[in-house]
Amino acid sequence: MRLSDLAIAPLDALRSTRDYLSDLTTPTLRLGVTGLARAGKTVFITSMVRNLIQGGRLPFLSAYAEGRVISAALEPQPDDDVPRFDYERHVAALTGSPPVWPDSTRAISELRVTITYWPAQRFARALGQRKLHIDIVDYPGEWLLDLPMLGQSYAQWSAEAFALARAPFRKPAAMAWLAHSASLEPTAPADEQAAMRAADVFTAYLRSARAGDLALSTVGPGRFIMPGEYEGSPLLAFAPLDIGPDTSIERGSLAAMMARRYDSYRSHLVRPFFRDHFSRLDRQIVMVDALSALNRGADAVDDLSRALEAALIAFRPGARGWLSAFLPARIDRIVFAATKADHLPASSHDRLEATLGLIVENASRRAETAGADIKALALAALRATTEARAKHNGEVLACIKGTPLPGERLGNRVFDGTSEIALFPGDLDVDPRAALDRARTTSADATGLGVSVVRFRPPRLEAEGASIEPQPWPHVRLDKALEHLLGDRLA
Repeated sequence: MRLSDLAIAPLDALRSTRDYLSDLTTPTLRLGVTGLARAGKTVFITSMVRNLIQGGRLPFLSAYAEGRVISAALEPQPDDDVPRFDYERHVAALTGSPPVWPDSTRAISELRVTITYWPAQRFARALGQRKLHIDIVDYPGEWLLDLPMLGQSYAQWSAEAFALARAPFRKPAAMAWLAHSASLEPTAPADEQAAMRAADVFTAYLRSARAGDLALSTVGPGRFIMPGEYEGSPLLAFAPLDIGPDTSIERGSLAAMMARRYDSYRSHLVRPFFRDHFSRLDRQIVMVDALSALNRGADAVDDLSRALEAALIAFRPGARGWLSAFLPARIDRIVFAATKADHLPASSHDRLEATLGLIVENASRRAETAGADIKALALAALRATTEARAKHNGEVLACIKGTPLPGERLGNRVFDGTSEIALFPGDLDVDPRAALDRARTTSADATGLGVSVVRFRPPRLEAEGASIEPQPWPHVRLDKALEHLLGDRLA
């Protein structure tokens, strides 16, 4: 262990103490929001904030259902060095004509919502109204999946990267990278051009694995896919080499150059994110496109399970006590949300939730989590479809109705983005173990669950300010997620 590693805990303790003293006036809950592979975290934050401050339909969020919330409003965020989540621009995109899904955020951002409320207990109400600051910290899921690198040497990380690249589901995307890596000699002298070329080919593989129908969750480093201001930096000019996890690396070799840059990546990018942002989180929600993974078969399900396990290890989950003010933060409540629940009829929402819950349970057991309250939910932060019924061969089928995005396909039909359709997407198994077994015993070239997954346009929403009483935004179980993440702090 390095001295820099030992320094993290005292810094966390000092920061936690500072946050604790600040909370003596108005308590603050720091909520981390991230997502794996196009799961919709930007829409989640936008819909969450809009429903809180405009008064959405939130029957399962106790403080709102009981009429104890007095007001909710945006306020300036506390961290001046973190970009603000562009809530207003995202609302404008969703309420435009035509409405469009907002662009995904590609870096960390923050937004503060302050809720004024009456406590639930009569004695506490006699002491007056209370306030709670909710600091929403939005960050790319790729950064979350970089955190295990803090506990891996370059040789260990390289061995894992090659094992993943050779897995059947990844191999088509990794072919060019595997071929190029075979031409590299780890013991050869350090060569800048060789390192840069290897990084380029490796990055192309990562981007290919994240695109199209693969949408893999556990392929990193995340900054290779989202370099931002570090594009072209030597911090990103490294790649794994085909060496064993216990290999001794010779000084002055290509492997030594790669290992040095790997360590720099961890020191300058991964560790600061952990220290300055991630270690300060109280609660966390992870958006997961579980439906697509289940529908793609065995390898996609295994990939998702590994991603959830890595996330749980990174979260350092555990229950908070009075000593938490003076110790590094531990996330005590986590929601794993299976997004796009509106792609299924209501009868399948519980089934999707139960199936994700089973995947999370298995990942949680392997990650040896202790003390954290972990919940799996199926939700759609902004519902893009409505329920419908259709008759087929005398049978009434539960369908969904919406407008597919332009270019979406269903069989031989390609949609133009203007026509509304009624779709019977198929049914999930009532038994989540049966659904998971069926997905895991299906080859990658066949659909796992046989469910038709079509992406839809956003619903038509009322423009902001168009009426005195704003119309609530439709959602599926957003209030249940908020109750688990915030409910106890509004009691």
